[in-house]
Amino acid sequence: MAHAPTVDNPAPGARERSVRQFVCDALEISNRGHRISRIVDIVIITLIIASVIAVVLETIEPLGTKFRAYFFWFEILTVSIFTVEYLMRLWSCVENESSTTANKSHLRIRLNYAFSFHAIIDLVAILPFYLLAFGLLGGADMRLLRAVRLLRILKLTRYSAALNMLFATVSENGRSLGAAFFILITVMILAASGIYYFEKESQPIDFGSIPAAMWWSFATLTTVGYGDVTPITVGGKVFGALITVVGLGMVALPTGIIASGFAHQLRVRTDEYKSKADEALDDGILTDSELADLEDLRLELGLGTHTASQILDAEKVRRMLKEAAGASCPHCGSTVSPNREDSA
Repeated sequence: MAHAPTVDNPAPGARERSVRQFVCDALEISNRGHRISRIVDIVIITLIIASVIAVVLETIEPLGTKFRAYFFWFEILTVSIFTVEYLMRLWSCVENESSTTANKSHLRIRLNYAFSFHAIIDLVAILPFYLLAFGLLGGADMRLLRAVRLLRILKLTRYSAALNMLFATVSENGRSLGAAFFILITVMILAASGIYYFEKESQPIDFGSIPAAMWWSFATLTTVGYGDVTPITVGGKVFGALITVVGLGMVALPTGIIASGFAHQLRVRTDEYKSKADEALDDGILTDSELADLEDLRLELGLGTHTASQILDAEKVRRMLKEAAGASCPHCGSTVSPNREDSA
């Protein structure tokens, strides 16, 4: 006869959910109160940095030849750990509160996670090793596949609030940035066409066609100006000077969009921290647990300690003024204003 599940003997499904929740917390939660999560973060971050350094050092011929075996076994170690991490994240993502909904199956949630930015980066970090190990690409350039391993550094975006803020800025301003780059490409084609007509007779090799002149237009519009290709005719020099001035605006356009978007993201995160600080100060005091939660939120949002301290001090002053404004006189019962001056 089957026994009913009890607290000491939970149902298999409940046990699986409990293990899955533990794995999800260990991989996703990153605060001082979850020691295992902090250890996992430190191990993963250390491995990411070490593996990127190993890929760079491997390209130095004396080191790459002398320590080839060590590099190979270290690669196997890091790929094994990154593979387990990827599979565990894919398995436990259904317990993530941000992705779990009542009308989505576990398969749907896992598929959505698999195509998320961080999951794709995790897959790219391990994919070159398996492609090389199983020879799935035949005669492909192995140096390129090895260089792809450097993309593992993007795994650090999971642990960097500043990088996440930057990616959020680019994502939210995608249309504006797309329009700016479209304008840049249009001006580049016009610049290449103009310099072609001015310089094609004098420099038939460098400016013999519009595609050949695009290198000069791109280098000039981005204000890099390598100097390997320059106009020599009077008309070409005048036209090149005008394109150089236009290039300043072309560089400033996407830069201004990203800068304003980044400032907006910072303002949104500051407002979020301010809102949480106001909730914590609702009773007039900050407990140790509330301070710890605010510190975890500060780290998650990527705010500096000075900024957070200023917000807390401002919220305390605002709370005191609000309480003072709502106070009443013990003698007459009238509301006392904090700005009211005593009359003689």
